Amino acid sequence: MRTSLAAITLAALLAGTAQAETIEFNVLGQPGSTGLIQKNKEQPFFETFAEKTGLDVKVNFQPLDVTGIKGEEELRVIKGGLFNVVSLRLSQISRDEPTILGLDLVGLNPTYADAKKSISAFEPIVDKRLQEKFNTKLLGVWPFGPQVLFCKPEIKTLTDLKGYKVRVYDQNLANFIASVGGIPVPLGFSEVQQSLARGVVDCAVTGPSSANSAAWPEVTTHVLPLAFQVAVNGYGINLDTWNKFSAEDQAKIQAAFDGLIDEIWTYSEELFDDAMRCNVGKTPCELNKPYELVEVPISEGDLALVQNAVKELSYPSWAETCDKTNPSCSADWKATVGKRLGM
Repeated sequence: MRTSLAAITLAALLAGTAQAETIEFNVLGQPGSTGLIQKNKEQPFFETFAEKTGLDVKVNFQPLDVTGIKGEEELRVIKGGLFNVVSLRLSQISRDEPTILGLDLVGLNPTYADAKKSISAFEPIVDKRLQEKFNTKLLGVWPFGPQVLFCKPEIKTLTDLKGYKVRVYDQNLANFIASVGGIPVPLGFSEVQQSLARGVVDCAVTGPSSANSAAWPEVTTHVLPLAFQVAVNGYGINLDTWNKFSAEDQAKIQAAFDGLIDEIWTYSEELFDDAMRCNVGKTPCELNKPYELVEVPISEGDLALVQNAVKELSYPSWAETCDKTNPSCSADWKATVGKRLGM
């Protein structure tokens, strides 16, 4: 009997130890309303996270738009430990940390190739800042894709925005819209479709695929396919959570996120190309829903406005704001991204 009791006790202790080793990951994901990247890449990744990493991890995944948490609160909830991993909407959280905007200033990233260069150069600076100020390690950065203009009234050039209310998602874009005479209106993504339908805003900026998923073409008539930014997002992990893992397990986690981010970069470009065709009734249209928007030709004047924005508007206004909270902000940017641009 003593032997049996000892065996039972040992088994119970071993079971308790095994149970204690399981780490719960509470993950805050992208809003479901943002479309196919969240649905087809992000959520499946977290659902198979334990399998991909080989770690004893139980993941509880929740899209942002079912939690009641606002996008601009993400750094606060991850710093406080409410979530272990957050799919960071970087433009929205830039009010808490303006350094982030240096990844994607208006005019900085007209193409995916340009965006990769900018992000590769400045991501370590952002990571360092998030670790120091928000107890958050940045695991990687990816783009929704070039952000373009959708309008309900007819437009032919950017100067036609004068007096129109335009939905924006960060201060850098707001400054640019104001510079061409538009009235910037900050709105969360989930609010935009109804705001366009009701006339709360006249125009709005987002990626073609996100607009397609959220049915923006049902309440707009024109699209100007000129890229202002690429809408960068990233994955952050609470540092206390990260430090619970051995160096070997940290490498497994980082490798898994590297793989996901590489997939999203490729998928984002596929979605962008397909959605641009779908939104204006062109074919092939395979990944998105077909619509019949008017595609506004990009004028030389509009192209020049955006191309010159970095040096003339978006960098100067951002640098002044950023240096107030992070004294080395603009100097760090000049030494990395700015070096490539001759700034």
